[in-house]
Amino acid sequence: MNKLEQTLSIIKPDAVERNLDNEIKEIFKKKGFVIKKAKKIQIEKTEAEKFYKVHETKPFYNDLCNYLSSGPIVAMVLEKENAVLENRKLMGATNPKDAKEGTIREKYGISIDKNSVHGSDSVENAKVEINFFFKD
Repeated sequence: MNKLEQTLSIIKPDAVERNLDNEIKEIFKKKGFVIKKAKKIQIEKTEAEKFYKVHETKPFYNDLCNYLSSGPIVAMVLEKENAVLENRKLMGATNPKDAKEGTIREKYGISIDKNSVHGSDSVENAKVEINFFFKD
């Protein structure tokens, strides 16, 4: 059974820096996502550390936090049936070299770190991540 879901999507600093935010938003819309909320912000490293807390034991944690706070990002709430899974398919593999043709990361990703977009990996995490950027 398909269920209307929301997921968090972030257009990361490398893509914003290259002025790809509107192009990426259009890709989401063409794929049937509704952008419920969106804002362009710059976050502090301490905020990035809180956001990526699930990864704090991993070797790439510090680089990830430095990167997310290195420039403006666009945080968005996307809505669609099975939004979490559909967004992950559309983003493509974390490493752009492994991403399938036609995915956002295959098209715009520069490296495993600078892979242009972030998306929630589960419905539960989506709720937490949406609340992180869009506290009502």
